[in-house]
Amino acid sequence: MADTATRTMIRTRGRKAYASFGDRPSGRRHPLVATAMVLPLAALLVVAFGGWEAVVTQASSVGVMLGR
Repeated sequence: MADTATRTMIRTRGRKAYASFGDRPSGRRHPLVATAMVLPLAALLVVAFGGWEAVVTQASSVGVMLGR
């Protein structure tokens, strides 16, 4: 038979390392925290790809669709 105990120990080693940081909280992230995480990346993408005009165009078309 194959030696499966060694492979099992190798697989669970990563889980034990993660467990030392504590359990992940279950539930949902607060919307402000999610926004704070996303905005820097969004700003970087807008600057990197020059997409400010596209963002303004999309926002205005959504506003028109909503009747504002």
